[in-house]
Amino acid sequence: MEIKINRETCTGCSLCKKVCLYNAIEIVNGKVVINESCTFCGACIEACKFNSIEIAGLSEDKKDFSDYGGVCVYLEANGSVIADVGFELISKGRELADRLGAELSAVAVGNSIKNEAVEGFRYGLDKLYLIDNPVFSNNLDDIFAMALAQVIKKYKPEIFLAGATAFGRTLIPAVAAMLKTGLTADCTGLEIDDEKKILLQTRPTFGGNILATIVTRNARPQMATVRPHVMEKRIISEIPPDYEDKIEYIRIDGSGFKTRYKLVSMDSKLNEKINITDYNIIVSGGRGLGEGNKFSMLRELADLLGGVVGASRAAVDSGWISYPHQVGQTGKTVNPRIYIACGISGAIQHLAGMQTSDIIIAINKDPDAPIFKVANYGIVGDLFEIIPKLIKRIKNGKLMV
Repeated sequence: MEIKINRETCTGCSLCKKVCLYNAIEIVNGKVVINESCTFCGACIEACKFNSIEIAGLSEDKKDFSDYGGVCVYLEANGSVIADVGFELISKGRELADRLGAELSAVAVGNSIKNEAVEGFRYGLDKLYLIDNPVFSNNLDDIFAMALAQVIKKYKPEIFLAGATAFGRTLIPAVAAMLKTGLTADCTGLEIDDEKKILLQTRPTFGGNILATIVTRNARPQMATVRPHVMEKRIISEIPPDYEDKIEYIRIDGSGFKTRYKLVSMDSKLNEKINITDYNIIVSGGRGLGEGNKFSMLRELADLLGGVVGASRAAVDSGWISYPHQVGQTGKTVNPRIYIACGISGAIQHLAGMQTSDIIIAINKDPDAPIFKVANYGIVGDLFEIIPKLIKRIKNGKLMV
């Protein structure tokens, strides 16, 4: 394997040198020269506007994947309720399957989940594989991974999609390892390469500063997880009268699924009856609030606006508010009409969960806070002066939302 430079088209512009992390590129007499530090990462190839750089001598095993076909979505259940991200992925999966001219299926694993799972037919589902057994009452990833891996091995979908939820981030890597295939996590975009008929999996990298498009060339299925509310959920029909014919019930012997874990207890705060992703207006607080009782001010503002309170990880870790309110990479991904960030600096992890909001309003004393880079409107000032004035104006009917 070697790097080849087309000296006729190379202009010595040094774009490739700027992206090389290994100091492997030099400009000599106006042309690119690659030294022995090169790791063949390919960054220079992407950077070259003149297509003057290529990696030669790459060997690629040609594998036969003709027995794989279709798109399959994992419908994650929380108790007897299917998580919305599953229906969002069915909507996206319908697009992908249509591009491939293939079938769209879903697999649901849980206890008493049939009534919820059949809702998938509203979003374009062709086939449902259902494992409904009391042994799957609690989301314990080892037995779920065993079940999913067996379903995938039997039905051989070409593409397998799942939600990048707290449970999905634990479960799906284990499934990928069992199947010895690749996994692209936290995707923000999924498309089909019409020429090669492979899945293009796009995700943020380097702290969200770069979007990388990844393909799985030498293994199947092509697996990806997608964060909730990244894809649009679209109902396209009613549940068909013959939906029972489209369900394949997979009967299991529950005694064969022995978990390594023992469920000791459930934290009631984690099961708090609130889903901030359902609201069009979110008023979020961060470390700048200083203490937990200051969230009462944000709650008052959120109630007046018909919204809900959100929080940064710092506020949750400090015990000021419960986890279901957390927005960010380790919390919820939200996409409201209006997101008001109060005393939130704007760490990359937080931005990952809210930067797709329609309108972002930031209130912070620090004019250099990163949150202002993504905000549509920024207010530099003391939130303890600004928020009470805003509440007063709303109560007096001088501000309408």
